[in-house]
Amino acid sequence: MATRYTMILLLFTLSLSFSVPAASVVPTGYRAIAQQARIPPELLWAVALTESGSELPQGIRPWPWTLNIAGHGYRYATRQDACLALQHFMRTTSLKRIDVGPGQVNLGWNGHHFSTPCDGLAPYTNLQVTARLLRHHYDRWHNWSEAAGRYHHPAGGTPARRYKQKVLRYLSLTSLSTHP
Repeated sequence: MATRYTMILLLFTLSLSFSVPAASVVPTGYRAIAQQARIPPELLWAVALTESGSELPQGIRPWPWTLNIAGHGYRYATRQDACLALQHFMRTTSLKRIDVGPGQVNLGWNGHHFSTPCDGLAPYTNLQVTARLLRHHYDRWHNWSEAAGRYHHPAGGTPARRYKQKVLRYLSLTSLSTHP
């Protein structure tokens, strides 16, 4: 009973976060996480939209229970469903080919940031790791655009440039006015 109640409460809370227009307003939870990591909230929001954006009735929103397995995306209705699928994929696929959650954190390279792989499916935990990784890249390159590209492909190059352009499309719909 408590688990069902918790799930309903979480879905309600997430629906409130996702009910704002993707193009103009960054949800409060994203702002709080970005502030903790000292990154622009618009950048965290744009990365999440790029990584796990799903077309919902309210527009494109990050979907928390998203897996990317060897380049193929999967979206699940619940964290439990996503975790069960993740456990299956972990038996058949290299962790370096598995990305999880709204920020699509790669388990092979960054799974050590989570207590368990399924913890990567906790939306705020996942976004905290995403924000810390963005901050790490910014600290090295001193450029938010470069940080976004290197979030996707730390070695840079063409994959990072292509990814950066995707993020910048979402970012252009918001204002990157905060430079912590």
